[in-house]
Amino acid sequence: MKQKKYNIAVEATLEIIGGKWKCVILCHLTHGRKRTSELKRLMPDITQKMLTQQLRELEADGIIRRIVYHEIPPRVEYELSEYGQSLRGILDALCAWGEQHIHKVYGSYEVLEENVLNEHLRS
Repeated sequence: MKQKKYNIAVEATLEIIGGKWKCVILCHLTHGRKRTSELKRLMPDITQKMLTQQLRELEADGIIRRIVYHEIPPRVEYELSEYGQSLRGILDALCAWGEQHIHKVYGSYEVLEENVLNEHLRS
């Protein structure tokens, strides 16, 4: 098998967390374990198929852990793995830049949905 080559290291980062939904999922998981249904509720615009696909990819890359509880009905939760915790600084920086951008473009944070990730901007 041919070894992958990157032109610049950020390509490796984007290969793992790039795309529309992965960073959003990871930001929600920085606030603790979540069930699939909780993530879906927090991200109403993502399809169930896309959410499942993104969770599987993040799990395969070792960024999140899938925890299965052997109950009836079965319960599954997701959390950041130890390796995934190393992304916190990147995620925090992306959120901070996004907040600055929203404030620059819109002059306020009213365009942000009300959720736990945005509570600090409402005061």
